Amino acid sequence: MSRAQHISRASRKATYQDVLDAPPHLVAEVVAGTLHMQPRPAKRHAWASSVMGIEIGAPFGRGKGGPGGWAILFEPELHLGEDIVVPDIAGWRRDTLSEDMDGEYFTQAPDWVCEVLSPSTRGFDKGKKRAIYSREKVAHLWFLDPDAQTLEAFELRNALWVLLATLVDDAPVSLPPFDAISFPLSVLWPEVVATVVGEREDS
Repeated sequence: MSRAQHISRASRKATYQDVLDAPPHLVAEVVAGTLHMQPRPAKRHAWASSVMGIEIGAPFGRGKGGPGGWAILFEPELHLGEDIVVPDIAGWRRDTLSEDMDGEYFTQAPDWVCEVLSPSTRGFDKGKKRAIYSREKVAHLWFLDPDAQTLEAFELRNALWVLLATLVDDAPVSLPPFDAISFPLSVLWPEVVATVVGEREDS
């Protein structure tokens, strides 16, 4: 890319075309007219996100061992106003989801978002993306941190995020809007699960 092309791209607002043109190994988002590209999740991040999706998705998305009534999706592309964001996991209550499953992206804000934090995304997720979720009236926001092995759960009240709980260690995860179930936080950390499995095999 020439210097003139670089200046031209930097001085204009990013668009959906920039997202489409992004390299496939990167997650591309547009916030406040700026293109943000992040690497695909590392292994620990992918494990935590996948297990969280299973623990929530089975009882709430599929109604297996829980009440059902939700659509739970991994990395859905959301077009919210002029912003384009890709949460790690998002959920919509089925009785309020007005969009069909055709098309490339959602324009309806989810009812719940879970962002899995990494060193490269922490500031972006907890800053600009959190502000977008507040603006779009996402009711529940969770931050899952595989490095610190913590889960923070927030609820939106009067346009402000209220911290409901910070979970650590082996605490039971039973938080709104999914407080109809409970599972141990430790299943989200691969090294903890590996230790438990090894202990069982040795016994």
